[in-house]
Amino acid sequence: MRQLIPPQFSSLRQVFPVPPSDADSERLDREFEIDGSWNTNYIVLLVSSCAIATFGLISNSTAVIIGAMLVAPLMLPLRALAFAALEGNLRLFRKAAIAIVAGTAISILLSGLIGAIANIPTFGSEITSRTQPNLVDLGIAVAAGGISGFAKIRKGISDALAGTAISVALMPPLCVVGLAFSQKVWSFSQGAFLLYLTNLLGITVACMTVFTWFGYTKANRSFGLALAFTGVLFLPLGANFLQLLQQARLQAAIEKTLRNKTVTISQEGVELVDKRVNWSAKPVPIIYLLIDLDATDSDDAPEITPRQVGLVQELIVQEMGRPLKLIFVIDEVRQISADDETKTQSPQPVPGEPLKLKLEKPPK
Repeated sequence: MRQLIPPQFSSLRQVFPVPPSDADSERLDREFEIDGSWNTNYIVLLVSSCAIATFGLISNSTAVIIGAMLVAPLMLPLRALAFAALEGNLRLFRKAAIAIVAGTAISILLSGLIGAIANIPTFGSEITSRTQPNLVDLGIAVAAGGISGFAKIRKGISDALAGTAISVALMPPLCVVGLAFSQKVWSFSQGAFLLYLTNLLGITVACMTVFTWFGYTKANRSFGLALAFTGVLFLPLGANFLQLLQQARLQAAIEKTLRNKTVTISQEGVELVDKRVNWSAKPVPIIYLLIDLDATDSDDAPEITPRQVGLVQELIVQEMGRPLKLIFVIDEVRQISADDETKTQSPQPVPGEPLKLKLEKPPK
C-alpha cells in the first residue's frame, strides 16, 4: 500500500505498516522470551508495585498510585502472551500465562494482607472508582493496549515508558480486589476484578491487532477467542454504563431542582455542603443533602421541617420521573468565644424560626 502513495506525501506513507525484516522478527522473539519470564526481577517489581499501589489506595492518594507505574511489570508478560497466542508458541504462551496468573494471585494476597493489618474503616474515592467498570474502561484498555503494542515494535518510542504507564491500569484493580476481600466487601471485590479482566482482555486484543496489522504475525483462532471473551464483557459493562448514565441524569436533576427559582436553600447561616446518593438502597434510591447551619445564636438557629423536605423531594421526583427518597442531614456549627460565658454548645439543632425556603410548587 505504501507504494501506491505519491512521493510528495512521504510523511503519510510512514503511517502504513512495513513488513518487518527477519532481523526485526528475531529481535521481537528474543525480547518476548525475556518479557514473559518468571524470575527474581519480575517478582521484586511485582511485590514493590503492589505495595505502593495498595498504600496509595488506602491513603486515597492519586500521586502514590501513579507512582506504582514506575515499577509495575504486569504489562511485559501480557504482551508476550498476546504474541505467543498468535504465533502458536506454546512454550512462550505457557511461560507468560504462569507469570500473569502467579502475579495476579500474589498481588491479591499481598494487598489483602495489608488491608487486614491496616483494617481500614472506610474506602476512599480511589477504591470506589474502580468497583464499577463500564464500556468506557474497555475503550481505555483497548487504546492503552494499542499504544503499548505499537511502542514494542516501533523504534523511537520508549517501550519502558509505555509498558509501565499501562501497568498501573492493571495493578490498582488487583489491589482493590485484595483490600475489599480483606474487609469482606464482596461487591467491591467482584467489581474490581471485573475491571481487571476488562483491562486484561482489552489490552490483549489491542496488542494482537497491532502485531497483526504490522505484519509480525497473522490472525488465527486465538485472536477470535480473545474477541469473543471481550464481547462477553459487553453485557456487564454495558449494564454498568447504562446505570452510570442514569446516575448522571439524576445528579443533574438534583442540581437543577436545587437551583430552581422556586427552591432556595441559600440564606444567611444555611449552606448546602455536599450531596450523596445511595443507589443500592431499597426500594428506592436515597439522596442525602448535607446542610450546614451556622447558628451563632440559639434564637437565630434556622429549622428545616419535614414538609419542606417533602416538597423538595416531590420536585425532584417530578423532574426525574422516578420515585426516590430525600434526607436532609443537618450539621449545626456553633461559634463560641471567651465572651460567651453564658452560652454552651449543644449537639442538637436549637429550634427557632422556620427556614425561609421558597418551596411553593411551580405553576403547571
